[in-house]
Amino acid sequence: MAAFGLLVLAGLGTWQVQRGLEKEALFRAFARGDGPAVPYQTNQAQARYARVQLAGRYDAERQILLDNMIKDGVVGYRVLTPLHTAQGTVLVDRGWLRAPPRRDQWPVVTVSDARRTVAGRLDALPRAGLRLAAADGEGWPRRLSYPDIATVQRIYGQAVDPRIILLDADAPDGYARDWRPGGMAPERHFGYAVQWYGLAATILVLYFVLNLKRIGSRA
Repeated sequence: MAAFGLLVLAGLGTWQVQRGLEKEALFRAFARGDGPAVPYQTNQAQARYARVQLAGRYDAERQILLDNMIKDGVVGYRVLTPLHTAQGTVLVDRGWLRAPPRRDQWPVVTVSDARRTVAGRLDALPRAGLRLAAADGEGWPRRLSYPDIATVQRIYGQAVDPRIILLDADAPDGYARDWRPGGMAPERHFGYAVQWYGLAATILVLYFVLNLKRIGSRA
């Protein structure tokens, strides 16, 4: 049993180290996106969190409200607005907005359809830790909980870029925007790894101490 416990704890520690290294890479990628915006390319690989710009028109009639988005302990929505461009349609995340007090009330998310240039960071649709089947909803704006790109394309009935754009914090027509890589900071993962390795070391020490006592008592 001791050997099994050691393997489990060491495995958990190693997994946390790997997650910490992945998060470090994400944070570095986010930092690299602080530079000048580059032209957005629909069909070309561009790094996650790269800062891009593109011109188009917002589609205010068919916006998506990402449901149950928590900010500072307050429930709200992240507002995704389609931007129609010469290269296709991409969703622009215009930020977080507090939800009205009642579920049957809807926030006001109107925006002009005037042609504009938008700048922001490339990212992916947010994902839940545990994905459950969810309905496509109805009406507009459409309230959805962690949709994937297949769901988005199905409700729009057209191709939509699988990436989204996190609207620059100082851009107009946005809401609360404090963009950062999702999830825990790398330091927390490394901290958890130390805890798991520490528990493994404790079990190992206890195992040797108890066995030495047993051997001594027999002698």
